[in-house]
Amino acid sequence: PRVLAGLVLVGVLATLALFAPWLAPHDPQAQELLYTLMPPAWAPGGDPVYPFGTDSLGRCILSRLIHGARVALAVAVISATGAMLLGATLALAAGYFGGWLDWIVGRLVDMWMAFPPVVLALILLVGLGAGVDKVILAIIIVDWTRFCRVIRSEVLVIKTRDYVAAARLSGFSHLQTIVREVLPAVAPLLATLFTLEMGIAVIVEATMSFVGLSVEPDVAAWGVMIADARQFMNQVPSGVILPTLAIFLTVLAFNLLG
Repeated sequence: PRVLAGLVLVGVLATLALFAPWLAPHDPQAQELLYTLMPPAWAPGGDPVYPFGTDSLGRCILSRLIHGARVALAVAVISATGAMLLGATLALAAGYFGGWLDWIVGRLVDMWMAFPPVVLALILLVGLGAGVDKVILAIIIVDWTRFCRVIRSEVLVIKTRDYVAAARLSGFSHLQTIVREVLPAVAPLLATLFTLEMGIAVIVEATMSFVGLSVEPDVAAWGVMIADARQFMNQVPSGVILPTLAIFLTVLAFNLLG
């Protein structure tokens, strides 16, 4: 049931992201200054035209939530894929060959993980500049160590198995042994780490967009919505609660699926 619930939530997120221009009732950047800070439709003073209400500039919160799913999903998929490819490649090489290569990769991981992840991401973004592509690159640079450390430990165990030795005795090259024997054995662990990393990427992107280091001002993102609504949260708390709930459900979905 948990996996099914995660799959359904991820499916809903993917549908919203892919078909956002058709599913959003309004343009996410369209301002209606006569209808600012409207509560949700079910609250007193709400309007069914704006089901989740409006923000301080009269923009439809529901439309911005739907379009924000595109940013969250794009960052989650691309950054998690990049971190997985980099970390798993180094882990497979270090764990399989061992020796000086394993020592170098191990020390690099230890040194990299000594930095607080959010602080390191902020430093990278200050140097690289703002932008979604820079956020994706920062997540890859910071989080490849998550994959590398776990997968390397698993490879160290797998390479001692009899079927790996049999593959080498039957004439497989090192590359063939890694691709055909070792990689399939760590694939389930990779899948789990990949989905968990997607959830982490959503949180990091929301954090960076909250402080203005991610999307452009004219792009709807959940972190931007929270930043814009925080000074009006006493008047219309839904402006902060709804994007926060969207982040929570998205990360929960990836964790359940993993």
